[in-house]
Amino acid sequence: VQLQASGGGLVQAGGSLRLSCAASGRFVSTWTMGWFRQAPGEEQEFVAAISSTGHITNYAASVKGRFAISRDNAKNTLYLQMNSLQPEDTAVYYCAADPKSYIRVGPNPHRYDYRGQGTQVTVSS
Repeated sequence: VQLQASGGGLVQAGGSLRLSCAASGRFVSTWTMGWFRQAPGEEQEFVAAISSTGHITNYAASVKGRFAISRDNAKNTLYLQMNSLQPEDTAVYYCAADPKSYIRVGPNPHRYDYRGQGTQVTVSS
């Protein structure tokens, strides 16, 4: 299984970005997937997760109402639409997959056995 995130960049506060995560692997479309982020000197932080069908989602309180997670299983691609970005959203964003679940959308990073290379998001004030 390989996960490759893209779409990061530099944006001004209040702006938007859309991250994508291309997944390879036969059964990835049947797994829960999520986004995590890590800022310099900080621990990894849960951002959002989505069930295999996309019907169940979960968001960190800090991004709820501003970010939207979605997936296109036909393309094996996970997305994160980020609106109203703030400087505190600056971090490396990672996509991850939980092969043990198709419906649980919990925030525990240790459940996600697969994690891709991250993409840098920088929000200037």
